[in-house]
Amino acid sequence: MQGRFWQFFKKDLTGMFGLLVLALAILVAALGANIRPDDSKDANLQLPEIAKLAPGSSVYIISKKSENEKGFFAKLFFGGNPSEASIAADTVWVVNDTLHYIRATTHGPIGYSAIHPLLSHDLDIEKRTFHLGTDKLGRDVLSRLMGGTMVSLSVGLISVLIAMLIGISMGAIAGYFGGWIDKVIMWVVNVVWSIPTLLMVMAITLALGKGFVQVFIAVGFTMWVEVARVVRGKFFELKQQDYVMAAKILNAPTRQIIFSEMLPNAVGPLIVIAAGNFSTAILLEAGLSFLGIGAQVPMPSWGGIIKSHFAYLTTDAAFIPIAAGLAIMLVVLAFIWIGNTLRDIYDVKS
Repeated sequence: MQGRFWQFFKKDLTGMFGLLVLALAILVAALGANIRPDDSKDANLQLPEIAKLAPGSSVYIISKKSENEKGFFAKLFFGGNPSEASIAADTVWVVNDTLHYIRATTHGPIGYSAIHPLLSHDLDIEKRTFHLGTDKLGRDVLSRLMGGTMVSLSVGLISVLIAMLIGISMGAIAGYFGGWIDKVIMWVVNVVWSIPTLLMVMAITLALGKGFVQVFIAVGFTMWVEVARVVRGKFFELKQQDYVMAAKILNAPTRQIIFSEMLPNAVGPLIVIAAGNFSTAILLEAGLSFLGIGAQVPMPSWGGIIKSHFAYLTTDAAFIPIAAGLAIMLVVLAFIWIGNTLRDIYDVKS
């Protein structure tokens, strides 16, 4: 199967491109603040004087040196040390151990200041290039987008795990036992299935409150019905097989029959569904954040970035919401392409 897996992906260019996009997104999310230009928590270093700076612009960032540098894992989960009284400068120079600088603004350099010699030794001066410019609060757009990768992939992963756990359990019980148990479970499935997904997610989110954790709980509790239906149908088919009948005759434990004999033979369709649900979860998270009931500020979210800057689509700062929209599109398409390739791999007719 492993050789067949790579054979399909080598032939399917879209599937291979999807794998590359997904690998890049996972790498960016896994390394977190360690590779972001702005390594502060949530990439939230605000420099209002350089708000809506054009892409490719460079300024000097003057900030107080941190006494204790955080390690790799501490920076991964909690971000770097917060910069105190950061200043954006267009030009800096040192004369007689005194730091002189001219402030940088969106409209060009302005003013002149100097820092006392006793303080200049405690400062950290970094020339930073804003490859995608800055947002309306003077934050690095590229860093915010990179931080949003962690949010989107986390919501997708945890939501899919919740959906798989509930869906596999409900579908396996309904498909294996049948009878009135199957009827009760399918009634619940049909009720949940009849409610629009976005409406259900919004209702659960509003009931649980706004926040990051509430999002993946709400999304996960609305995506399990498809998993349950597929597992139920597969189990109806599998329980007629000779090896399952033989296990029952030998009085094998029900748990062993379900999880050791039947479930492994239903993995193929579940992988395809998981890829599709992953893309759905990312879209739902972006939509909820856009509506203001998803990830809350200052946590970076692609939907939140679009919400904060969609009014700039007709201005010179249109690149900010467009960049966030492209990030959502690429990751969602990557999972769709991977799902299509996996569907071909597990298609027994081919």
